Amino acid sequence: MRTDHGLQVVRFGLIGAGRIGAMHARNIARRVPGAELMAVADPREEAARALAAQYDAKALDVDDLLKDPEIDAVAITAIAAAHSELIVKAAQAGKAIFSEKPASLDLEEIDRAIAAVKQAEVPLQIGFNRRFAKDFAQAKKVIAEGGIGTPQLMRSITRDPGWPAGLSNAAGVRPWTIFRETLIHDFDALLWLNEGAEPVEVYTKADALVAPQYKKDGLLDTAVVMITFDNGAIATAEANFSALYGYDVRAEVFGSKGMVTAGRHASSPLVHYNAEGLQQQTLRSDEEMFADAYTEELIEFAAAVRNKTTPSPGGEVARRALRVALAAMKSHEESRPVQLKEFA
Repeated sequence: MRTDHGLQVVRFGLIGAGRIGAMHARNIARRVPGAELMAVADPREEAARALAAQYDAKALDVDDLLKDPEIDAVAITAIAAAHSELIVKAAQAGKAIFSEKPASLDLEEIDRAIAAVKQAEVPLQIGFNRRFAKDFAQAKKVIAEGGIGTPQLMRSITRDPGWPAGLSNAAGVRPWTIFRETLIHDFDALLWLNEGAEPVEVYTKADALVAPQYKKDGLLDTAVVMITFDNGAIATAEANFSALYGYDVRAEVFGSKGMVTAGRHASSPLVHYNAEGLQQQTLRSDEEMFADAYTEELIEFAAAVRNKTTPSPGGEVARRALRVALAAMKSHEESRPVQLKEFA
């Protein structure tokens, strides 16, 4: 048994060599104690080879990676549509599984994935990174300790960075991305911050305001979703794909005894005062805002693999957030409030 920093080494295979995959590869290889990147797989063989070469890892196809007896755990960072099938395959191969969100794009698929994980008795963790950010975790602690009383109003925001020329990749944004791949983070955060409560109704307003010329192709780039909980709390989740001032992710919970907020705009406390007023540098990407959170979630996952414990958030948590996303989609399609009981 090989150790690192006194920890038994967890040997990872990574599936998906895109931007997020490259970031996770770097964290596994450089920032997670007791972890080693053994192999990379991607349908684009050149991308897999290039990423693997950076960390002296092997470039394999998916089947060979899952069969490799040297690999203990799999990090799934492929396109969202492939996540649930890869979870099933990894479970059947007996691998511990870390999967980027969303775990699936529909309930039937996620139920199949959860069943496969249970049958194989392997750990599964989903990459809802906000839970691992220090400010979000502290907000959760304050709420759990009664610091804001009973939640009444909640808000979660995701505004992706934009460009003056507009949404440059609008043609490549898949229909429903804003709900199942972007706002899924917000839905999870709201459910997590309002622990013990269940969402009962969802109402959506959405449009293509950033790139209206792609609306006919199914693009929605701006959305607000209102969620009513059974404890009376009313929450809004909003997203937009073109914040010119940078990457903007925040949460707010207002209650009977106070309020707590998480998230920030600035990349540094430095404020420049000059004749034009005040200037401050802002965050420009998820990797910048959540650098520590992306690392911490993998540290927790590796510890669960090493100690044979159940990591969190798991498949059932991902299913709860997906139900809200699907209800939001239906609300948009039918222009009406949707009851969560419509999605078993």
